[in-house]
Amino acid sequence: MNRKTYVLDTNVLLHDPDAIQKFRGNDVVVPMVVLEELDGFKKLTDELGNNARQVIRFLDNLIQQRQGEVRRGISIPGEINIQVTVESRNTDNKKFPLPLDRGSNKIVWAAAHLQDAGRKVVLVSKDTLVRVKAESLGIEAQDYESLKHSYDKMYRGYRKLAVTKREIDEFYRDGRIVLNAPPTIPGGDADWMPNEYCMMTSPENSSAVCRYDAKSGQMVPLLPLQKDIWGVLPMNFEQRCAMDLLLRDDIKLITMIGRAGTGKTLLALAAGLRKVFDEGVYSRILVSRPIVPLGKDIGYLPGTKEEKLYHWMQPIYDNLEFLCHSSSNASVGEETQKWIMESKKIEMEAVTFIRGRSLPKIYMIIDEAQNLTPHELKTVISRAGQGTKVILTGDPTQIDNPYLDKDSNALTFLVSKFKDQEVFGHVFLERTERSELAALAAEIL
Repeated sequence: MNRKTYVLDTNVLLHDPDAIQKFRGNDVVVPMVVLEELDGFKKLTDELGNNARQVIRFLDNLIQQRQGEVRRGISIPGEINIQVTVESRNTDNKKFPLPLDRGSNKIVWAAAHLQDAGRKVVLVSKDTLVRVKAESLGIEAQDYESLKHSYDKMYRGYRKLAVTKREIDEFYRDGRIVLNAPPTIPGGDADWMPNEYCMMTSPENSSAVCRYDAKSGQMVPLLPLQKDIWGVLPMNFEQRCAMDLLLRDDIKLITMIGRAGTGKTLLALAAGLRKVFDEGVYSRILVSRPIVPLGKDIGYLPGTKEEKLYHWMQPIYDNLEFLCHSSSNASVGEETQKWIMESKKIEMEAVTFIRGRSLPKIYMIIDEAQNLTPHELKTVISRAGQGTKVILTGDPTQIDNPYLDKDSNALTFLVSKFKDQEVFGHVFLERTERSELAALAAEIL
């Protein structure tokens, strides 16, 4: 076997604390500078701090079990050899062109030192600039691919299918029909996924929208909408599918992906108000967003936690105000919004503070979820108690986290992993309905 030596950057271990164990049949090297950087993160109370502590505990357990041989290399299951390298201050670095005044350059230097020793080295980093530096020095570099799934080939949650008018008439008559599912895109799924939607159209301009029921193996009708949901009615096929998912109590996990103005957050909040305040299915609404600023951060915000969160949650308040005014006139709308906030049935929370909580019978909305890592998302979803419904919204093409992209973020990862589960539903919203200007901006800018 042609073994390689994978040198891991700090950001890889912070992204996935189990990364060390995923390079089967190869050597894994953790430079000492990476341990120093993990030491700086371990006191944080967020997901980064937790991941840093998990990596440190893993290495400590190896040392305890193997009597401190980690410097020479310790073998673990999967034919993986783990080594922590310690470059001496006396090591000749005169030929190395980068200044060793920063951690990223020291990691590249460690990889170069191992390559000079005759090993087949691959530097793994989620930092694009680090990979560019390594490649420019003749060192093979890769992004961490373990938690990546293709955004471009993502399951859309629906298909559009040309059928005969007879089949559409049969569906309306019987309330169900069996359909064969052609792949939506090259390399797409050949079979229907649970809770996948379909728009059937015929040459005679007949159409019908249906949902795949995995238990019966048939396409079934959507829930009827006899009136608006807090002043909101679906404005296109995708929104109609999304609203159907949101109103179904047996579907516990939903993702809605789409660009700005497609109605993701508005639909999720409207359905939540219906389920909590009108039907009493859930005890309250919990809305959370990752605290990741767009552009330059404005820095420290004074006040209590609620006062700090108000600015981060402003988009949610804007949507709530719109719904209250849409479902009644202006004067009543203000009273309705005040009544909702005073009812204590809607809660705003930062994702950071969800860890450790148990949340039964909650309608949970995680907005801007594309800024979460897969491990952060696991922490959030695992908080869901009995009877809780979790809705995640976001746009993987608009990511503010510097170490995530459209293929490695939590939303893309979740859709790929959960698409064949009966408790899961997904809709990719493409059409902007916020305004003509918003639609034009999303299209050409």
